[in-house]
Amino acid sequence: MASKVSIVRGKRGHEPVFKALDLIDYKKAFLNWKRVLIKVNFITTKTWDTGATTDPVVVEALIKKLKDDVPAELYVVESDATGTNADKAFEATGMKEMCERYGVECLNLRHIKDQVTIKIPNNETLKTITVPRIVTESAVISAAKLKTHSQTGATLGMKNMFGLLPDKFKAKFHFRGISKVIVDINTVLKPTLTVIDGFVGMEGRGPVSGDPVQMDLIIAGVDPVATDSTACRVMGIDPYEIRHITKAFNKKLGEIEEIEIVGEKIEDVKRKFKRR
Repeated sequence: MASKVSIVRGKRGHEPVFKALDLIDYKKAFLNWKRVLIKVNFITTKTWDTGATTDPVVVEALIKKLKDDVPAELYVVESDATGTNADKAFEATGMKEMCERYGVECLNLRHIKDQVTIKIPNNETLKTITVPRIVTESAVISAAKLKTHSQTGATLGMKNMFGLLPDKFKAKFHFRGISKVIVDINTVLKPTLTVIDGFVGMEGRGPVSGDPVQMDLIIAGVDPVATDSTACRVMGIDPYEIRHITKAFNKKLGEIEEIEIVGEKIEDVKRKFKRR
């Protein structure tokens, strides 16, 4: 059975997000969850319009939709990176102010003491990962960005899950082979839903120093491989060129070819992103 991925075009706002979710009947994915973590991409304190970080409007739409459709406790989460303090990013991007209006807490995963270690079966490079217990006991929405990445080629839903690791010095994982690390994480912490913020994407020297690209798109799906593959095709990138996508497909974590696109057609919204 083909994996369903929605592509919705529209001006920055809530409606394109709502429509993208309704097209994939997303509620089924959350039936057995009482807590949902919305994992944003805050590798920098730059604001959404640079194409570097998740747009608060996308997360606001997710919060509104979840509050209406899914009776679950909600959190917006990120962890510190080597060069970024997540708490400062929550403030600088406007995410914290928006969340406070809805009574939703922003969590910096680095500061959560209650952690668990997970064994990774059939691993690529990591035998285990250690994450906050709340991550293992929650559904996770990967609220990612549509952008290029100087090391992995593209940084979308699966790459965004790397930020669930609470370690500040994440560079050490790059030495293990970042594509392998991404697959290991997604093997045991597969996102329940992937929503890719393409209102403004980034091309060139992503994930931080590239150029913003106005795309006016939201891409969503419950299959992370299919969703990332679709986003790659929208950016004019062959998903088979992205090593972690191919590895995840080979491990049967999701589909690259058997995908049912609903909403816009790829060829109608496609734009070839510069890679360097």
